[in-house]
Amino acid sequence: MAEDNQMVPLPPLKLNPRNDEEFAAVKPQQEKSSKCLVYLLAGIVILSAIFLVFALVVMRPRTPHLELSLVSVKNLVYTNNNASFPSFNMTLEAEFSIENPNFGMFKFENSTANVLYGGTTVGKAIIGKGLVRARGKEKIKVKVDVRSYRLSDTEKLSKDINSGILKLNSLAKFSGKVKFWQIVKKRRTASINCSMSLNLTSHAFELQDLICS
Repeated sequence: MAEDNQMVPLPPLKLNPRNDEEFAAVKPQQEKSSKCLVYLLAGIVILSAIFLVFALVVMRPRTPHLELSLVSVKNLVYTNNNASFPSFNMTLEAEFSIENPNFGMFKFENSTANVLYGGTTVGKAIIGKGLVRARGKEKIKVKVDVRSYRLSDTEKLSKDINSGILKLNSLAKFSGKVKFWQIVKKRRTASINCSMSLNLTSHAFELQDLICS
């Protein structure tokens, strides 16, 4: 009967081992999330830097380069009788080249080319609208009728004709917009100023000392 009153020991209390396992599993997940956040921020910084370089290099509008590549004299007639009004008439045939350094096309409006003698305009030509493709180059031919009837300083003109040299200036300007994917439009003006000397003593009536800036 003594054996019936003997207390039976309870089984030992077992702690749930999953708590430690879950803690061990959560820690790598937190580290992984932190790494993902770092990678995301690094990616944003890199993309921002790429976009900044793209904006500064590709999207930055540059002024197209204008050059007078060719000019010749046609149909020159001049007079310098002491008793009459000195004069000259001729046609200048010129060829301009426009080089567009931009990654977007350059679309220019109606432009002008002027010829001056002694600071007075003696010839003017209207150049129609046009465009130069991205990173491209276009040649434009222009004819300018030059007439001296607007000149008031006949004494200077008479002396220059007698010397056989007429000093002229040519001005051209192309104004328009640089377009990037039809979205960004920046206005730019390409211009050129050339000085030259017309040799009247030459049978070919050559243009000499051509200097452009």
